[in-house]
Amino acid sequence: MTPSPEPSGPSGPSGIPEDSPTGRTLEDPVPADEPADEEKTGKKRGALREAAILISIALVLYYVTLTFIARPYLIPSESMEPTLHGCNGCVGDRIMVDKMSYRFGSPEPGDVVVFKGPPNWSIGYKSIRSDNAAVRWIQDTLSVVGFVPPDQNDLVKRIIATGGQTVQCRVDTGLTVDGKPLNEPYLNAETMMADPAVYPCLGNEFGPVTVPEGRLWVMGDNRTHSADSRTHCTNEPADVQKGLLCTGDPTAGTIPVENVIGKAQFIAWPPGRWGGVNSVNPQS
Repeated sequence: MTPSPEPSGPSGPSGIPEDSPTGRTLEDPVPADEPADEEKTGKKRGALREAAILISIALVLYYVTLTFIARPYLIPSESMEPTLHGCNGCVGDRIMVDKMSYRFGSPEPGDVVVFKGPPNWSIGYKSIRSDNAAVRWIQDTLSVVGFVPPDQNDLVKRIIATGGQTVQCRVDTGLTVDGKPLNEPYLNAETMMADPAVYPCLGNEFGPVTVPEGRLWVMGDNRTHSADSRTHCTNEPADVQKGLLCTGDPTAGTIPVENVIGKAQFIAWPPGRWGGVNSVNPQS
């Protein structure tokens, strides 16, 4: 018999096509684990990319919420007790402050507000930032997203009077606005260690003070332990000798409306204190 002819084509001595980059014949099967490994790697990269995108979106939304809608604040002192609990060196109430209310309206008497203390209210304020540059940078970064308080003198008080109204306190009339006595159910004699029915001014008599337009007269609910508008107002020397305070320039004792950060709406922490913040208008 005549031998069968050798197969023609560009192949090497072993019969493997020379143009095969893997050295396998066209008939050889591709190992099954290679595409599976590539598929797993692709899925892992896709999952990491999606996680990074979701985290970025969450941080942006959180930042937008803190900047424009609401943010938490820690009550550092006892000046607003019993409405808001707080103390120096311990954990007080953490409140949610609504930043939207005053974008569509104005602060009203009875509102409990958080505001940036004017310069004369911030004398003696100590920075809460570390002296270590690296730690301070971390604190500043975390404050942007609300995990660390901002490095400013943020205070919380109740609005008693607004621009154009006149505030004063006398033993025989108590605290009045435009000559009308106020109804203040948020005051607590036990907390203040003084009964407002017996000591209506809870300290010195003061005023009359006419609040300039665009400014607010604010006071703490714990009147005997609150450095508020009464503390920062100026005094005429002759009136001080008579026992009257806050009869000088009204600007120093009031705060600009533009300094108001937002309205305290509810107590978010601790759980046992959950609830809304009382904003009864004392002038009604």
